[in-house]
Amino acid sequence: METMWISSEQLDRAAQLLQSKAVVAFPTETVYGLGADATSSQAIRGIYQAKGRPSDNPLIVHIAQRSQLMELTTHVPPKAQQLMDQFWPGPLTIILNVKRQAVAPEVTAGLSTIAIRMPDHPIALNLIAQAGRPIAAPSANTSGKPSPTTAQHVMDDLDGKIAAIVDGGETGVGLESTVIDLTSDVPTILRPGGVSAEAIMSCIGPVEVTSGDKQSSAPKSPGMKYRHYSPDQPVWIVETDWSDVVAKLLKKGEKIGILASDDVLSQFQTEAVATYSLGAQSDVTQASQLLYSGLRALDKTEATIILVQAHPKTGLGVAYMNRLEKASSQC
Repeated sequence: METMWISSEQLDRAAQLLQSKAVVAFPTETVYGLGADATSSQAIRGIYQAKGRPSDNPLIVHIAQRSQLMELTTHVPPKAQQLMDQFWPGPLTIILNVKRQAVAPEVTAGLSTIAIRMPDHPIALNLIAQAGRPIAAPSANTSGKPSPTTAQHVMDDLDGKIAAIVDGGETGVGLESTVIDLTSDVPTILRPGGVSAEAIMSCIGPVEVTSGDKQSSAPKSPGMKYRHYSPDQPVWIVETDWSDVVAKLLKKGEKIGILASDDVLSQFQTEAVATYSLGAQSDVTQASQLLYSGLRALDKTEATIILVQAHPKTGLGVAYMNRLEKASSQC
């Protein structure tokens, strides 16, 4: 299969491909998604095959209009309405009870719930609207690898495995959406992301937060059960003891790649074989935007180990550290 490179001015071609059950990658404000018609088992199997994704890992369904909700779910509770009013379109995925036969069974991995989001990206919204159907779309990468934040990242992973890639430039948030389950008694954040727990609580009140790590049962959300976001080279998280860590690894003969703030990089330019800047030390928003790009870039260098700077687990830092810890090789 030859993967087509489609510009943002050619969305009609991409929409036609989606209507014909093909798999098409497209940009959202978080990361690039790997889209297919959520109502077609044939199309959804194409996603799982292209990514090498476990079949018990459910998919997020993307919509372009609130009116599409009632095609997908049996009930939209008041707290869901509040969250949608506040954060849609945007990086928030809401889990609701799925309407019978609304989507292909492969989308929900056999669960009675469905994860729904309205992306805050003009290309994504326009493409979904033109396709005329809900679009299931996990991140457009090989399963387990860092998510793609550029069209080239998608091509690097999936060239020849999908029909097309819509090039919309670099994504903004850089981390996947927050996922919140509203089917339980207490709203539960299953995956941290672009909308913080603090922002959600200010909107609907108390919520529970779960890491979802090492689940034995079927997960309700992507990113809960399997190792994710990992480059081929091992990743170590470094908080404050940079000098000690670097010295020990150099003594072992490791070739070090460093993904960190400009302040840190300035101290270790001569010791590292490659570096990638996460921007200012206090800017977790920029660090989140650049995390996946940095992991991918350093994985292509001579580095035998990648050291990545930690951030405090507050606000967006919770999502940043969640992705970094899942990518890490440390025990």
